[in-house]
Amino acid sequence: MKKKHILLLISFFTLSLSAQTLEQARNLYANKEYEKAAPIFEKFVKSQPANGNYNLWYGVSCLETGRPAEAVKPLEVAVKKRIAGAQPYLAQAYNRVYRYEDAIGCYEEYIEALKKKKLPTEEAEKLLEKSKADFRMLKGVERVCVIDSFVVNKAAFLNAYKISEESGNLYTYNDYFKTEGNHPGTVYETELGNKLYYGERGGENGLNIFSKNKLFDEWGKGVLLPENINTPGNTNYPFVLTDGVTLYYATSGEGSIGGYDIFVTRYNTNTDTYLTPENVGMPFNSPYNDYMYVIDEFNNLGWFASDRYQPEGKVCVYVFIPNNSKQTYNYEAMPHEQMASLAQLRSLKDTWKDKDEVEQALQRLEAAMNHKPEERQVYDFS
Repeated sequence: MKKKHILLLISFFTLSLSAQTLEQARNLYANKEYEKAAPIFEKFVKSQPANGNYNLWYGVSCLETGRPAEAVKPLEVAVKKRIAGAQPYLAQAYNRVYRYEDAIGCYEEYIEALKKKKLPTEEAEKLLEKSKADFRMLKGVERVCVIDSFVVNKAAFLNAYKISEESGNLYTYNDYFKTEGNHPGTVYETELGNKLYYGERGGENGLNIFSKNKLFDEWGKGVLLPENINTPGNTNYPFVLTDGVTLYYATSGEGSIGGYDIFVTRYNTNTDTYLTPENVGMPFNSPYNDYMYVIDEFNNLGWFASDRYQPEGKVCVYVFIPNNSKQTYNYEAMPHEQMASLAQLRSLKDTWKDKDEVEQALQRLEAAMNHKPEERQVYDFS
């Protein structure tokens, strides 16, 4: 008799503890503390794998903490169990792991469900179109040779860029303008030191790109670049080729796969305008933040930064060999997994096609890393 009472007490205590833990996890989830909620929900999913709500909460927690691959399976279970709101999250997870066709199908089913309930579909249709655009980008992954990468602190990532004086100079906003505070802007100064492009806070604390010209040792007033560059969202990380017309920058606005994406535009000297910017595509851009695209023409090396697959506060700086013209992989002739891996830059060696070319580029990189910049000479002309 006593044993039965003891077993009942243990069962009651276990159920009470589980309920309390689940309640705590749901409170963490409601407060968007996904990092703390995820391991608790994971235990519940393991104990009840078919529970749709547990799978939804765990999948969303994984997705929101940068683990989309782990989020896919539990979210698939949640959708199969017809848990409300699961489909958009599953589509997001598919997008993050480059399964764009699955994301498109998921959004289409979600839109049909909304129509049956006579609910608005505009937002879902925008997400559907974005997945279709991302899928087109996956079909055009550039064949680029990435020779090396460095994981560095995000706050000091520009220190990893070792570009020649002939390609200009890069600075943080605070370092160049001698300001304090947490200003995320970067500054590009041309090789002659007579023009600046920089990210500056605009309306509602967003970032926009400005330019300044130097005349007789004095800087003119900052000029806001046009709206086709400074679209809604943050725009920053400018760099201009030595031709003086080709501008690379990053924006989180329209046309981005996710977070910051790298774009390119060109200045039309005849009309004093910039051409319509173009997304440089994959593998440079991803569903994460990708920015500070630099081409050092003197050393024939390219650089860009990304926080894909990186922990908080870290970024990876990639070094590549610039192409003279864009070359893409054959999507139709390649397995999806291989194409996705190339787009994600999972393996740098998979991008190598000429060992001699890679070896020469690595030698140029080593020389650039060991090079000590010379102090700029100032000349008087008459």
